[in-house]
Amino acid sequence: MNMQASTLALEVDGVCVAYHGNPVLRGLSVQVRRGEIYALLGGNGAGKSTTLNTFLGFARPDAGSVRVCGIDVGADVLGARAQMAYVPENVALYDHLDARENIEYFLRLAGSAWSAESISDALHAVLLDEVAWARRLGAYSKGMRQKVAIALAVARAVPVLLLDEPTSGLDPHATAEFNTLLQNLRADGTAIFMVTHDLLGAAEVADRIGFLDRGRITHEFSASGEERFDVRELYRRYAGAREAAGVAT
Repeated sequence: MNMQASTLALEVDGVCVAYHGNPVLRGLSVQVRRGEIYALLGGNGAGKSTTLNTFLGFARPDAGSVRVCGIDVGADVLGARAQMAYVPENVALYDHLDARENIEYFLRLAGSAWSAESISDALHAVLLDEVAWARRLGAYSKGMRQKVAIALAVARAVPVLLLDEPTSGLDPHATAEFNTLLQNLRADGTAIFMVTHDLLGAAEVADRIGFLDRGRITHEFSASGEERFDVRELYRRYAGAREAAGVAT
């Protein structure tokens, strides 16, 4: 395996997926390296959720291949899932348990090694205020629940994090905290793949931004310089993708 391949965490190569004969992904190809944040944007129906589902093994490609840390999802879906943590838009955790209890419970389900110290370290890593650790999650805000979900990923020490609309419903302060958390995870070598409608939020934190239109990435931009991205150009591409999705619908 060459050096480039060894640093790839997510690989999608020429993937086609159709539902009931209707094409959703049409030759999709994308790669995400370890220690990189990749944001995927697109209009409704562009195929963002299906892309996540191909990584998770819930959508089986009709053509092409999907690999997670070198593991072929089609050949070993459980092995691939063991390398990932998925945080949906609405995090499913137990409201009657506190942060530590939730993480301990899910680590036991996953058969992962853990200790009280490792859970504490994970909660510190996601910047969750220690006074909230023993509070039941029913009293948590959405941003706090996301932190607990990501703390679970940190405790499991998985190399890949999948995020679905991670900043939806967060206030500006919570969004800034969340972006700091993602940057810390990236610095530790985690590969982060997020699907989002938040163009400005993606521009603040992503290393690369791809625009999905009718099941394939039509444009891809990499951050560079102090300004990182030309936001006007990003918006022009994004608006075009959304208009195309609306026409297709």
